[in-house]
Amino acid sequence: MNNKAENKVDESSSPRIVEAPRYGCTLSGAYEATIGLNEGVPILHSGSGCGMSQLFGANYGGGQNAPGDYGGSSTPCSCLVEEHVIFGGEDKLRKLIDSTIKISTGEFFTVISGCVPSLIGDDVDAIVGEFRDKAPIIHVNAPGFKGNSFEGYELFFEALIDQYLTPANRKRKTLVNILGVVPYQHIFWKGELKTIKDLLAKFNIEANVLFGEFNSVENIEKIPAAAYNIVLSPWVGHRAAQKLKEKFGTPYIVFPGSPTGPIQTTKFLNKLGEILPINKDKLKKFIESENRRVYRMVEYAGDILQFDIPNVYFGVVADSNTAVTITRFLTDEMGQLPDIVIITDNPPEKYRESIVNEITSSEEIQFTPDIVFEIDSFKITKLLKNRPFLNLYASSLESVITDELETTHVTVSFPSFNRNVLGSNYVGYDGGLNLIEDLFYDKAGPL
Repeated sequence: MNNKAENKVDESSSPRIVEAPRYGCTLSGAYEATIGLNEGVPILHSGSGCGMSQLFGANYGGGQNAPGDYGGSSTPCSCLVEEHVIFGGEDKLRKLIDSTIKISTGEFFTVISGCVPSLIGDDVDAIVGEFRDKAPIIHVNAPGFKGNSFEGYELFFEALIDQYLTPANRKRKTLVNILGVVPYQHIFWKGELKTIKDLLAKFNIEANVLFGEFNSVENIEKIPAAAYNIVLSPWVGHRAAQKLKEKFGTPYIVFPGSPTGPIQTTKFLNKLGEILPINKDKLKKFIESENRRVYRMVEYAGDILQFDIPNVYFGVVADSNTAVTITRFLTDEMGQLPDIVIITDNPPEKYRESIVNEITSSEEIQFTPDIVFEIDSFKITKLLKNRPFLNLYASSLESVITDELETTHVTVSFPSFNRNVLGSNYVGYDGGLNLIEDLFYDKAGPL
């Protein structure tokens, strides 16, 4: 196995992967953020296929989830065709926004421009401006060629900050915003955000998670009042956090992902305890109690952990957030040995070294995996061949090669077409227990 200095860190393939993609286009990310808001209404200014592809891609790929009242096949769309390329689609968009606001019961409206209006020059900002006094509405210019889903997430927040948010009268010391978890793209987003919210609530800290919550407009308008922005990703949400700092003076702190298991969760809470008004005695007692409880629960799985996977190799194929936290949990707390970690979200070059460092800086086991940045499913399959790992934590795309590889497969990343993900997640003190259960759900039995 390679040492740290010899890690294999590849350049990603071209982002123009069309077969078995690991994410959607820029429009998809803005759409995901919009329908991640309860009562959030996306209004697509694009071809009709841009909307329908989100149903089969973002919604079903994000854990086999229905999109709700305003997503998928119910998405308002201008359905641009050839004549609009020539004559423009502004009038059609104006009528679409007007009718959508009138008949919809949604709370927040996001007009998302796709490739066609971006190429032909429709003045979507001006048209959206005509409706600002009629409903909460923003415009996200998100042509698919501009980037991937994660870029769309950043553009959604940039539009929100520039077009809708206003400075708060005062900062609230116990309010924090949570950034970096992309609805649907991070398949456990609903459970992750709720777990983080519930965890901080134990210390009277209000986590404004935005997605999956009711009262969307109220939560959006609270963003400038937060004392801190907490970014749960090694690179996603950083632009939003920096923009919020520049406009509203809100400092931010970055974690490599949503914490999984006792070690990561304890570090997460202790770090927040340094910057937020959290009672230190209460925090210490809580951490001690949770560690004792969870490690006792792990002991119940002790026999199968010892007999079935004692210090086995494992592989990971996932986005940065998931890859970092799951790899560290399995390495630091379960004693498994990371063989290969394939990062699939195409993070910008400037963040890749820090992602590698987060994976390899284990304090418990000095064992370094091969780390590859790759998005091409064909190349990923080739990379997984002839490896020694027995457990593979990946997307559902890798489940089809599990028998060939003779490994146990757990779907942990996008796309997830083989499990319905509602509230399940791997975050917090119980997150590691959930991962252990998922690994052994079809393996436990008579010896």
